[in-house]
Amino acid sequence: MIRRIRSLLRGNTYSGALFGFCGALASLPLLPFAALPALAWPSASYVVRAVLTVLVWAVLIGLIGLARPTRRLLIACARRLLKVPLPDLVAVCRPASSPDSGPAPTVRTGADRWRTPVWLLLHVALGWTAALVCGSLILAGLTILLVPVGGLQAEAGISLFGWTARADGGWASRAVALGFVLLGMAGCAVLTGTLRWLAPRLLGPSSAERLALAAERETALAERNRLAHELHDSIGHTLTAATIQAAVAGEVLSADPAAARAAMRSIEESTRAALEDLDYVLGALREETAGTAPTRTLADLPELLDRLRHAGGEVEPELSGELAQVQGTLSRAAYRILQEGLTNALRHGTGGPIKVRVAAASDGLELGVVNRTGARTASRAFPTSGHGLPGLTERVRLLHGEIEVGPDGPEHWRLAVRLPVRLSA
Repeated sequence: MIRRIRSLLRGNTYSGALFGFCGALASLPLLPFAALPALAWPSASYVVRAVLTVLVWAVLIGLIGLARPTRRLLIACARRLLKVPLPDLVAVCRPASSPDSGPAPTVRTGADRWRTPVWLLLHVALGWTAALVCGSLILAGLTILLVPVGGLQAEAGISLFGWTARADGGWASRAVALGFVLLGMAGCAVLTGTLRWLAPRLLGPSSAERLALAAERETALAERNRLAHELHDSIGHTLTAATIQAAVAGEVLSADPAAARAAMRSIEESTRAALEDLDYVLGALREETAGTAPTRTLADLPELLDRLRHAGGEVEPELSGELAQVQGTLSRAAYRILQEGLTNALRHGTGGPIKVRVAAASDGLELGVVNRTGARTASRAFPTSGHGLPGLTERVRLLHGEIEVGPDGPEHWRLAVRLPVRLSA
């Protein structure tokens, strides 16, 4: 009970009541237009014309509620005055047939379309009811309290359900006046509570909007997960290659300065590319306006193999099919998969050639990396940092592909991936 009394004294109660009263006052400019049909029918009785005016008034209010800006304004006001945590509107779109088909049109069901007009009608009705009832009670209470104070005589009284309270300044009349004021305040609290209960149900997100919000959050999480994969693949490969190239440059610096300079140039090129990836990822994570994402595709595979050779690796590529026709997401994912496989081969290999196989067919894209690891390494689990293999597996799974990782004979390790692919015309 004490909590309820305290809630009556909070500012939220009266700001919510103000929100209800403002809704009632905002409907007043529509009243002259609503009265036009009744004025055009002078032969009808007063009751019929009054009912007709109210009906037309309600229709006009409902039509205003159909406008999408009205819903946005009501949500903003409800958040401000009712203190209801309503999310912003999101676009509820029909799924497009393809990623390149452009934005899909917004879809609003009939139930969703009428939620705002229903809210607006209830808002206005409750606002007027509370304004009349609460205003009358508070005005009556103040009248009983203040008229004797002003030295005025009040022979008449205020009657309610056959009981009359006179403004004679006595304790009984003051108690009645205080009761009227408290009833008016309680009515304001009831109005606020009713509007707070209705707001999430009528102004809150519909089922379709909740799905859109969930999809929006899922898309954001998927994007962050993708950025984490990109950062791991790019920075991990660059650091591995740069470390090996720096070691090679240090060993041949005196004997073969040209080879050392080539290794240093390779470090410069690979680290510059990694810095571009890092800048983009950090900008996206900070929700800043970032530039175009650096895209690495199968077209960049020769450059990747060259950097591997500069790092001291011996690469034996086997490329077949129309690789240039593999585009978009598949081409980018294939590059990252090969980059991760080659990085692990360079990091954990024990020498010997690294065989790289890329075969594009009409029904699938096959990727393979085989490297020498030694009998002891090949017999135990794949030695990774703990992020590379799970990231590869998840990337392949999202593309509905197949992945095989494991020993290939006594001294080799094999990574084999098959992705379903659609070649462009």
